[in-house]
Amino acid sequence: MISLDEIDRKILRALQQDGRLSNLALAERVGLSPSACLRRVQGLEGAGVIQGYRAVLSSDKLGTGFIAYLSVGLNQHTKTAQLAFEQAMTAATQVVECHNITGSVEYLLRVEVADLSAYKHFHTEILGALPQVDRLTTYVVMGSPKDMRG
Repeated sequence: MISLDEIDRKILRALQQDGRLSNLALAERVGLSPSACLRRVQGLEGAGVIQGYRAVLSSDKLGTGFIAYLSVGLNQHTKTAQLAFEQAMTAATQVVECHNITGSVEYLLRVEVADLSAYKHFHTEILGALPQVDRLTTYVVMGSPKDMRG
């Protein structure tokens, strides 16, 4: 674990809001000289605190406006079953997040597709075809008043 001061935290918050900020704009925002700011950002990158930069895409423009979270319970609690399930989720383009969790189920998925019909296809033809899957619960996203991913 790395020790962060308040300036590091300001840099991280600013980059989370806009990863395309120029070094000059970032330096002004956090109250540093451009050279000091660049050294800090490079240090945070080198330490692995900043793992990368990404583009936030519009689900509506891409035609993937139907979003659902699924809890998935497996019928076998073996490493082999987990690996097979995880490989299938990695290959499924509809799955944008797959988390191995604790509790009454093993996985939480975030699925993004065009519409209910596309979701039904994914639910039936992809998840329903996996021999490891025992139970599914779907939570359809109706709105996202706070979403730090973008």
